Amino acid sequence: MTDFKTAIYHTSFKAIFCTLALLLTAGTVTASAASPDTLSDREKYGEKLTELVRHFQAEGYEIEGLLEDERFEIYERIDRRFTGSAERKSPDLDEYKQILQFDDKAERIAQFHDEHVEPLHQAEATYGISQYVIAAIIGIESDFGTKTGRYNPFNAYVSMFVADYRAEFALAQLEELLEFTGRRDLDVMGMKSSYAGAVSPAQFIPYSLNRWFVGDDLEDMANSILSVGKYLAYFMERTGDLRTSVIRYNPSSLYADTVLDLAREAEEIIESRPSR
Repeated sequence: MTDFKTAIYHTSFKAIFCTLALLLTAGTVTASAASPDTLSDREKYGEKLTELVRHFQAEGYEIEGLLEDERFEIYERIDRRFTGSAERKSPDLDEYKQILQFDDKAERIAQFHDEHVEPLHQAEATYGISQYVIAAIIGIESDFGTKTGRYNPFNAYVSMFVADYRAEFALAQLEELLEFTGRRDLDVMGMKSSYAGAVSPAQFIPYSLNRWFVGDDLEDMANSILSVGKYLAYFMERTGDLRTSVIRYNPSSLYADTVLDLAREAEEIIESRPSR
């Protein structure tokens, strides 16, 4: 009997031990599922997103559907993308130009000019802005339209808002973005932008889209060329200075000097060609 009782005791203890192990394991899995790394964006940023929804409801916009779209995502640590920009990295003009691959762009700007000579001439005639400056800005901003961004502007500005990084700016740009896309019946979640929410080869933020973008097609190069001309003409009228107007595009002296140097390179190459 003693051996039988001992066997029963050990069997019962083993069963209890296995049950406890299963419970502990289940608890571990539950805790893991609730860890910050596995929470959805709505779960992690629910309070800020609810604040955003209420703000836009008061403005007459329903964004709940956009937040539930499968393409919606929060870009983690978006502030690092701004603090790592070329303007923040570069101590002098030469290094800044190197980061922006100035020499490569100088070799390619004449070809870009030739491919888009008609809208460049139209922009210069309409707005009084040098065609070479317009070409240089598009070269610096989007590598002549080949790099318009791999982010989404709605996601970018929501990410800035929930991270409390330039939150007021992000909120204002979201309002401008929804106004722009609503007026043109565009799929905002299908748009591509830089990490700063700038779109098209001209790299306009939504505020600029609503005021200076020419046309409806954001991917059309002629529209971007005319838009850059219109933008610079607006500030030329107010400042009377081209360099100051270029700085309004990007508040950096390094940027302005690089654009104007690239424009001079283009003008020298193109104007020195034998007349046809």
